[in-house]
Amino acid sequence: MNAYVYLALAIAAEIAGTTALKFSDGFSNPAATGAVVVGYLCSFYFLGRTLETLPVGLVYATWSAVGIVGAVGAGAVFFDERVDAAALLGVALLLTGVFVLNVVSESYAPAH
Repeated sequence: MNAYVYLALAIAAEIAGTTALKFSDGFSNPAATGAVVVGYLCSFYFLGRTLETLPVGLVYATWSAVGIVGAVGAGAVFFDERVDAAALLGVALLLTGVFVLNVVSESYAPAH
């Protein structure tokens, strides 16, 4: 499977786990707590698979930045958290950084 597919799965699982963390109410909700554990375990599994072929700096920067953007979106959708202009600027800067690392930069070549 393509490393970027693994990375996308790792990001999706991390966002799901983080969203479930909010729903867990301090780990007092057993179902949401289980979803936290499964989400993070899946995220780290797919992150590990990604790191078999892609460089750690590129992978971690992408995983964390896109995870932050996803958490902001989940907060807005599920928890009515406000996203103001400054937050949108921050999200745009994160996505710009991920784009530069993945597309523009020549610093990261696949690991051998």
